[in-house]
Amino acid sequence: MSASAAAGARVLRDRAEGRAALRYDPVLLGAVLLLSSFGVVMVYSASAVYASARLGDGLWFFKRQALGALLGLLALLATMKIGYRRLEALAVPLTATAVALLLLLYLPGVGHVAGGARRWMRLGPLTFQPAELAKIALVLWLARSLARKQGRIRLFSVGLLPHLIMFAVFAVLLMFQPDFGTTVVLGAVTFAVLFVAGARLSWLLGLLLAAAPVAGFLIWKSPYRVQRVLTFLDPWKDPRGHGYQTVESLLGFGAGGSFGVGLGESHQKLFFLPAAHTDFILSIVGEELGFAGVAAVLVLFAVVVWRGIKAAHAAPDAFGCWAALGLTLLLSMEALVNAGMALALLPTKGMALPFLSYGMSSAVGSSIAAGIVLSISGGGGGFLRRSVGAQR
Repeated sequence: MSASAAAGARVLRDRAEGRAALRYDPVLLGAVLLLSSFGVVMVYSASAVYASARLGDGLWFFKRQALGALLGLLALLATMKIGYRRLEALAVPLTATAVALLLLLYLPGVGHVAGGARRWMRLGPLTFQPAELAKIALVLWLARSLARKQGRIRLFSVGLLPHLIMFAVFAVLLMFQPDFGTTVVLGAVTFAVLFVAGARLSWLLGLLLAAAPVAGFLIWKSPYRVQRVLTFLDPWKDPRGHGYQTVESLLGFGAGGSFGVGLGESHQKLFFLPAAHTDFILSIVGEELGFAGVAAVLVLFAVVVWRGIKAAHAAPDAFGCWAALGLTLLLSMEALVNAGMALALLPTKGMALPFLSYGMSSAVGSSIAAGIVLSISGGGGGFLRRSVGAQR
Protein backbone atom coordinates (compact mmCIF):
# COMPACT_ATOMS: atom_id res chain seq x y z
CA MET A 1 0.00 0.00 0.00
CA SER A 2 1.37 3.43 -0.96
CA ALA A 3 1.95 6.16 1.59
CA SER A 4 -0.89 8.28 0.16
CA ALA A 5 -3.31 5.35 0.30
CA ALA A 6 -2.32 4.59 3.89
CA ALA A 7 -2.82 8.23 4.84
CA GLY A 8 -6.23 8.23 3.19
CA ALA A 9 -7.22 5.08 5.07
CA ARG A 10 -6.15 6.68 8.36
CA VAL A 11 -8.25 9.77 7.62
CA LEU A 12 -11.31 7.62 6.87
CA ARG A 13 -10.73 5.59 10.02
CA ASP A 14 -10.35 8.71 12.17
CA ARG A 15 -13.55 10.15 10.74
CA ALA A 16 -15.43 6.92 11.41
CA GLU A 17 -14.12 6.80 14.98
CA GLY A 18 -15.13 10.43 15.46
CA ARG A 19 -18.65 9.67 14.29
CA ALA A 20 -18.82 6.65 16.57
CA ALA A 21 -17.67 8.73 19.55
CA LEU A 22 -20.31 11.39 18.89
CA ARG A 23 -23.18 10.36 21.13
CA TYR A 24 -25.62 13.11 20.29
CA ASP A 25 -26.79 15.22 17.38
CA PRO A 26 -24.98 18.62 17.51
CA VAL A 27 -27.45 20.18 15.07
CA LEU A 28 -30.41 19.30 17.29
CA LEU A 29 -28.55 20.48 20.38
CA GLY A 30 -27.67 23.76 18.69
CA ALA A 31 -31.28 24.40 17.65
CA VAL A 32 -32.55 23.74 21.18
CA LEU A 33 -29.93 26.00 22.78
CA LEU A 34 -30.67 28.80 20.31
CA LEU A 35 -34.42 28.58 20.98
CA SER A 36 -33.91 28.54 24.74
CA SER A 37 -31.49 31.48 24.71
CA PHE A 38 -33.71 33.47 22.38
CA GLY A 39 -36.64 32.75 24.67
CA VAL A 40 -34.88 34.41 27.61
CA VAL A 41 -34.19 37.51 25.50
CA MET A 42 -37.75 37.74 24.20
CA VAL A 43 -39.34 37.18 27.62
CA TYR A 44 -37.33 40.12 28.94
CA SER A 45 -38.28 42.28 25.97
CA ALA A 46 -41.97 41.36 26.20
CA SER A 47 -42.33 41.62 29.99
CA ALA A 48 -40.01 44.37 31.25
CA VAL A 49 -42.52 47.23 31.05
CA TYR A 50 -45.36 45.15 32.49
CA ALA A 51 -43.21 43.78 35.32
CA SER A 52 -41.91 47.25 36.20
CA ALA A 53 -45.39 48.77 36.34
CA ARG A 54 -47.21 45.92 38.08
CA LEU A 55 -44.49 44.28 40.18
CA GLY A 56 -41.98 47.08 40.69
CA ASP A 57 -39.16 45.03 39.15
CA GLY A 58 -38.61 45.10 35.40
CA LEU A 59 -36.43 42.01 35.65
CA TRP A 60 -38.99 39.89 37.56
CA PHE A 61 -40.00 37.62 34.67
CA PHE A 62 -36.55 37.74 33.09
CA LYS A 63 -34.83 36.40 36.22
CA ARG A 64 -37.28 33.53 36.51
CA GLN A 65 -37.07 32.67 32.84
CA ALA A 66 -33.27 32.74 32.99
CA LEU A 67 -33.42 30.41 35.99
CA GLY A 68 -35.86 28.17 34.10
CA ALA A 69 -33.54 28.08 31.09
CA LEU A 70 -30.58 27.22 33.35
CA LEU A 71 -32.52 24.47 35.11
CA GLY A 72 -33.68 23.27 31.70
CA LEU A 73 -30.08 23.10 30.46
CA LEU A 74 -29.04 21.12 33.54
CA ALA A 75 -32.03 18.80 33.07
CA LEU A 76 -31.15 18.37 29.39
CA LEU A 77 -27.54 17.49 30.18
CA ALA A 78 -28.60 15.15 33.01
CA THR A 79 -31.07 13.39 30.73
CA MET A 80 -28.41 12.95 28.06
CA LYS A 81 -26.03 11.57 30.70
CA ILE A 82 -28.61 9.15 32.12
CA GLY A 83 -29.50 7.86 28.67
CA TYR A 84 -32.83 6.79 27.31
CA ARG A 85 -32.33 3.10 28.11
CA ARG A 86 -32.38 3.78 31.86
CA LEU A 87 -35.50 5.88 31.36
CA GLU A 88 -37.26 2.84 29.92
CA ALA A 89 -37.11 1.21 33.34
CA LEU A 90 -38.43 4.44 34.90
CA ALA A 91 -41.36 4.84 32.50
CA VAL A 92 -43.88 3.12 34.79
CA PRO A 93 -42.80 4.93 38.02
CA LEU A 94 -42.81 8.26 36.15
CA THR A 95 -46.32 7.58 34.87
CA ALA A 96 -47.55 6.68 38.35
CA THR A 97 -45.93 9.84 39.75
CA ALA A 98 -47.54 11.99 37.04
CA VAL A 99 -50.99 10.55 37.76
CA ALA A 100 -50.50 11.08 41.51
CA LEU A 101 -49.47 14.72 40.99
CA LEU A 102 -52.47 15.37 38.76
CA LEU A 103 -54.70 13.95 41.49
CA LEU A 104 -52.99 16.04 44.18
CA LEU A 105 -54.01 19.18 42.32
CA TYR A 106 -57.53 18.71 43.64
CA LEU A 107 -56.53 18.57 47.30
CA PRO A 108 -57.32 21.80 49.19
CA GLY A 109 -54.22 23.88 49.72
CA VAL A 110 -52.16 21.95 47.16
CA GLY A 111 -53.55 22.90 43.77
CA HIS A 112 -53.32 26.53 42.71
CA VAL A 113 -56.03 28.11 40.57
CA ALA A 114 -55.19 30.82 38.02
CA GLY A 115 -57.23 32.02 35.08
CA GLY A 116 -60.07 29.69 36.05
CA ALA A 117 -57.92 26.56 35.72
CA ARG A 118 -56.40 24.34 38.42
CA ARG A 119 -53.11 23.45 36.76
CA TRP A 120 -50.39 24.54 39.18
CA MET A 121 -48.79 23.32 42.39
CA ARG A 122 -46.81 25.65 44.62
CA LEU A 123 -43.21 24.79 45.47
CA GLY A 124 -42.27 27.57 47.85
CA PRO A 125 -42.08 30.80 45.83
CA LEU A 126 -42.32 28.87 42.56
CA THR A 127 -45.16 27.06 40.81
CA PHE A 128 -45.06 23.79 38.91
CA GLN A 129 -47.40 22.30 36.30
CA PRO A 130 -47.77 18.52 36.70
CA ALA A 131 -49.06 18.37 33.12
CA GLU A 132 -45.50 18.97 31.88
CA LEU A 133 -44.35 15.75 33.54
CA ALA A 134 -47.53 13.97 32.48
CA LYS A 135 -46.88 14.64 28.78
CA ILE A 136 -43.39 13.16 28.89
CA ALA A 137 -44.44 10.25 31.11
CA LEU A 138 -47.26 9.23 28.78
CA VAL A 139 -44.97 9.24 25.74
CA LEU A 140 -42.35 7.14 27.55
CA TRP A 141 -45.03 4.71 28.76
CA LEU A 142 -46.39 4.35 25.23
CA ALA A 143 -42.88 3.77 23.86
CA ARG A 144 -42.12 1.13 26.50
CA SER A 145 -45.43 -0.64 26.02
CA LEU A 146 -45.22 -0.69 22.23
CA ALA A 147 -41.61 -1.88 22.35
CA ARG A 148 -42.65 -4.87 24.45
CA LYS A 149 -45.53 -5.77 22.15
CA GLN A 150 -43.78 -5.94 18.80
CA GLY A 151 -45.56 -8.45 16.60
CA ARG A 152 -48.79 -8.18 18.61
CA ILE A 153 -49.58 -4.53 17.96
CA ARG A 154 -52.24 -5.38 15.39
CA LEU A 155 -54.26 -7.21 18.06
CA PHE A 156 -56.92 -4.90 19.51
CA SER A 157 -56.61 -6.21 23.08
CA VAL A 158 -52.82 -5.85 23.04
CA GLY A 159 -51.86 -3.13 20.61
CA LEU A 160 -54.68 -0.65 21.07
CA LEU A 161 -56.85 -1.09 24.16
CA PRO A 162 -54.19 -0.70 26.92
CA HIS A 163 -52.83 2.44 25.30
CA LEU A 164 -56.28 3.96 24.94
CA ILE A 165 -57.03 3.25 28.60
CA MET A 166 -53.82 4.95 29.72
CA PHE A 167 -54.51 7.95 27.51
CA ALA A 168 -58.07 8.12 28.88
CA VAL A 169 -56.74 8.28 32.46
CA PHE A 170 -54.59 11.30 31.61
CA ALA A 171 -57.34 12.86 29.48
CA VAL A 172 -59.90 12.73 32.30
CA LEU A 173 -57.48 14.24 34.82
CA LEU A 174 -56.48 17.00 32.39
CA MET A 175 -60.06 17.82 31.42
CA PHE A 176 -61.00 18.34 35.07
CA GLN A 177 -58.43 21.15 35.32
CA PRO A 178 -59.67 21.99 32.59
CA ASP A 179 -56.97 21.69 29.89
CA PHE A 180 -58.66 20.84 26.61
CA GLY A 181 -55.69 21.83 24.44
CA THR A 182 -53.14 19.58 26.15
CA THR A 183 -55.64 16.71 26.02
CA VAL A 184 -56.06 17.16 22.27
CA VAL A 185 -52.29 17.35 21.72
CA LEU A 186 -51.68 14.17 23.74
CA GLY A 187 -54.48 12.45 21.85
CA ALA A 188 -52.90 13.40 18.53
CA VAL A 189 -49.46 12.20 19.67
CA THR A 190 -50.93 8.90 20.90
CA PHE A 191 -52.75 8.41 17.61
CA ALA A 192 -49.63 9.16 15.56
CA VAL A 193 -47.33 6.87 17.53
CA LEU A 194 -49.84 4.01 17.42
CA PHE A 195 -50.24 4.49 13.68
CA VAL A 196 -46.49 4.46 12.98
CA ALA A 197 -46.00 1.51 15.35
CA GLY A 198 -48.38 -0.56 13.24
CA ALA A 199 -51.82 -0.43 14.87
CA ARG A 200 -54.64 -1.21 12.45
CA LEU A 201 -55.67 1.88 10.51
CA SER A 202 -59.33 0.81 10.53
CA TRP A 203 -59.35 0.88 14.35
CA LEU A 204 -57.64 4.26 14.48
CA LEU A 205 -60.05 5.76 11.97
CA GLY A 206 -62.93 4.35 13.98
CA LEU A 207 -61.54 6.01 17.09
CA LEU A 208 -61.33 9.33 15.27
CA LEU A 209 -64.95 9.04 14.22
CA ALA A 210 -65.93 8.22 17.80
CA ALA A 211 -63.81 11.02 19.30
CA ALA A 212 -65.14 13.75 17.00
CA PRO A 213 -68.65 13.95 18.53
CA VAL A 214 -67.17 13.72 22.04
CA ALA A 215 -64.90 16.70 21.31
CA GLY A 216 -67.83 18.54 19.78
CA PHE A 217 -69.95 17.88 22.86
CA LEU A 218 -67.20 19.11 25.20
CA ILE A 219 -66.93 22.32 23.18
CA TRP A 220 -70.71 22.79 23.00
CA LYS A 221 -71.14 22.26 26.77
CA SER A 222 -68.53 24.91 27.57
CA PRO A 223 -69.62 28.48 26.75
CA TYR A 224 -66.09 29.87 26.71
CA ARG A 225 -64.96 27.19 24.23
CA VAL A 226 -67.92 27.97 21.99
CA GLN A 227 -67.01 31.64 22.19
CA ARG A 228 -63.40 30.88 21.25
CA VAL A 229 -64.55 29.02 18.15
CA LEU A 230 -66.90 31.88 17.17
CA THR A 231 -64.14 34.42 17.77
CA PHE A 232 -61.75 32.37 15.65
CA LEU A 233 -64.23 32.43 12.77
CA ASP A 234 -64.54 36.24 12.93
CA PRO A 235 -62.28 37.99 15.45
CA TRP A 236 -63.04 41.41 13.95
CA LYS A 237 -66.70 41.13 14.85
CA ASP A 238 -65.86 42.07 18.45
CA PRO A 239 -62.34 43.58 18.31
CA ARG A 240 -62.60 45.18 21.76
CA GLY A 241 -64.25 42.21 23.42
CA HIS A 242 -63.84 38.52 22.74
CA GLY A 243 -61.66 39.11 19.68
CA TYR A 244 -59.31 41.50 21.47
CA GLN A 245 -56.32 39.18 21.91
CA THR A 246 -56.47 37.85 18.37
CA VAL A 247 -56.85 41.30 16.83
CA GLU A 248 -53.98 42.78 18.88
CA SER A 249 -51.81 39.79 17.98
CA LEU A 250 -52.45 40.32 14.27
CA LEU A 251 -51.77 44.04 14.63
CA GLY A 252 -48.39 43.16 16.12
CA PHE A 253 -47.47 40.95 13.19
CA GLY A 254 -48.68 43.61 10.77
CA ALA A 255 -46.66 46.37 12.44
CA GLY A 256 -43.50 44.27 12.25
CA GLY A 257 -43.48 43.97 8.48
CA SER A 258 -40.44 42.28 6.99
CA PHE A 259 -37.76 43.07 9.58
CA GLY A 260 -39.65 44.48 12.57
CA VAL A 261 -39.62 47.72 14.52
CA GLY A 262 -36.51 46.71 16.44
CA LEU A 263 -35.74 44.52 19.44
CA GLY A 264 -37.33 46.02 22.54
CA GLU A 265 -39.41 48.54 20.54
CA SER A 266 -42.76 46.75 20.58
CA HIS A 267 -45.86 48.84 21.21
CA GLN A 268 -48.18 45.87 21.72
CA LYS A 269 -46.41 44.88 24.93
CA LEU A 270 -47.35 48.28 26.41
CA PHE A 271 -50.53 46.82 27.94
CA PHE A 272 -52.25 46.32 24.57
CA LEU A 273 -51.61 42.60 24.05
CA PRO A 274 -52.48 40.38 27.07
CA ALA A 275 -50.12 37.46 27.82
CA ALA A 276 -47.43 39.05 25.64
CA HIS A 277 -44.63 37.14 27.40
CA THR A 278 -46.49 33.82 27.59
CA ASP A 279 -49.03 32.59 25.04
CA PHE A 280 -48.51 35.42 22.53
CA ILE A 281 -44.75 35.83 22.65
CA LEU A 282 -44.53 34.97 18.94
CA SER A 283 -46.58 38.10 18.23
CA ILE A 284 -43.91 40.19 19.97
CA VAL A 285 -41.24 38.41 17.91
CA GLY A 286 -43.22 39.30 14.80
CA GLU A 287 -43.55 42.95 15.78
CA GLU A 288 -39.97 43.51 16.91
CA LEU A 289 -38.13 41.30 14.42
CA GLY A 290 -40.70 41.05 11.65
CA PHE A 291 -41.28 38.22 9.23
CA ALA A 292 -37.56 37.43 9.33
CA GLY A 293 -37.65 36.80 13.08
CA VAL A 294 -40.77 34.65 12.97
CA ALA A 295 -39.36 32.69 10.03
CA ALA A 296 -36.11 32.10 11.94
CA VAL A 297 -38.04 30.73 14.94
CA LEU A 298 -40.13 28.45 12.73
CA VAL A 299 -37.02 27.25 10.89
CA LEU A 300 -35.41 26.34 14.22
CA PHE A 301 -38.50 24.34 15.16
CA ALA A 302 -38.40 22.69 11.73
CA VAL A 303 -34.80 21.70 12.47
CA VAL A 304 -35.90 20.20 15.81
CA VAL A 305 -38.57 18.16 14.00
CA TRP A 306 -36.17 17.07 11.23
CA ARG A 307 -33.42 16.01 13.61
CA GLY A 308 -35.92 14.45 16.01
CA ILE A 309 -37.25 12.22 13.24
CA LYS A 310 -33.64 11.48 12.28
CA ALA A 311 -33.01 10.48 15.90
CA ALA A 312 -35.94 8.08 15.73
CA HIS A 313 -34.38 6.57 12.61
CA ALA A 314 -31.03 6.33 14.42
CA ALA A 315 -32.54 4.40 17.34
CA PRO A 316 -31.15 0.88 17.67
CA ASP A 317 -34.25 -0.41 19.45
CA ALA A 318 -38.02 0.01 19.45
CA PHE A 319 -38.26 1.98 22.70
CA GLY A 320 -35.79 4.60 21.48
CA CYS A 321 -37.55 4.90 18.15
CA TRP A 322 -41.05 5.43 19.58
CA ALA A 323 -39.80 7.70 22.38
CA ALA A 324 -37.90 9.97 19.97
CA LEU A 325 -40.84 10.07 17.59
CA GLY A 326 -43.41 10.77 20.32
CA LEU A 327 -41.41 13.50 22.04
CA THR A 328 -40.58 15.17 18.72
CA LEU A 329 -44.26 15.17 17.81
CA LEU A 330 -45.12 16.57 21.24
CA LEU A 331 -42.77 19.54 20.87
CA SER A 332 -43.74 20.19 17.27
CA MET A 333 -47.48 20.05 17.92
CA GLU A 334 -47.21 22.44 20.86
CA ALA A 335 -45.27 24.85 18.66
CA LEU A 336 -47.80 24.43 15.86
CA VAL A 337 -50.78 25.10 18.14
CA ASN A 338 -49.16 28.17 19.70
CA ALA A 339 -48.09 29.63 16.35
CA GLY A 340 -51.48 28.89 14.82
CA MET A 341 -53.22 30.63 17.71
CA ALA A 342 -51.00 33.73 17.49
CA LEU A 343 -51.54 33.94 13.72
CA ALA A 344 -55.33 33.43 14.07
CA LEU A 345 -55.11 30.12 12.22
CA LEU A 346 -56.47 28.26 15.26
CA PRO A 347 -58.77 29.24 18.14
CA THR A 348 -57.03 30.87 21.10
CA LYS A 349 -55.67 28.39 23.63
CA GLY A 350 -53.42 28.80 26.62
CA MET A 351 -50.52 26.73 25.34
CA ALA A 352 -46.89 27.76 25.71
CA LEU A 353 -44.46 27.97 22.82
CA PRO A 354 -41.74 25.46 23.79
CA PHE A 355 -38.45 27.06 24.89
CA LEU A 356 -39.73 30.61 24.23
CA SER A 357 -42.83 31.32 26.34
CA TYR A 358 -42.41 32.40 29.94
CA GLY A 359 -42.79 29.55 32.41
CA MET A 360 -40.26 27.48 34.30
CA SER A 361 -42.31 24.28 34.05
CA SER A 362 -42.52 24.60 30.28
CA ALA A 363 -38.82 25.46 29.95
CA VAL A 364 -37.70 22.49 32.04
CA GLY A 365 -40.24 20.08 30.51
CA SER A 366 -39.30 21.00 26.94
CA SER A 367 -35.60 20.64 27.77
CA ILE A 368 -36.12 17.19 29.30
CA ALA A 369 -37.99 16.08 26.17
CA ALA A 370 -35.17 17.41 24.00
CA GLY A 371 -32.57 15.74 26.21
CA ILE A 372 -34.23 12.35 25.81
CA VAL A 373 -34.30 12.76 22.03
CA LEU A 374 -30.65 13.83 22.09
CA SER A 375 -29.70 10.72 24.09
CA ILE A 376 -31.25 8.63 21.32
CA SER A 377 -29.82 10.65 18.43
CA GLY A 378 -26.31 9.20 18.68
CA GLY A 379 -27.44 5.65 17.94
CA GLY A 380 -26.33 3.73 14.91
CA GLY A 381 -29.84 2.83 13.83
CA GLY A 382 -31.01 -0.65 13.04
CA PHE A 383 -34.48 -1.03 14.52
CA LEU A 384 -36.39 0.47 11.60
CA ARG A 385 -34.22 -1.37 9.09
CA ARG A 386 -34.90 -4.67 10.85
CA SER A 387 -38.58 -3.84 11.13
CA VAL A 388 -38.94 -3.03 7.44
CA GLY A 389 -36.89 -6.08 6.52
CA ALA A 390 -39.13 -8.32 8.63
CA GLN A 391 -42.24 -6.94 6.94
CA ARG A 392 -40.76 -7.70 3.53
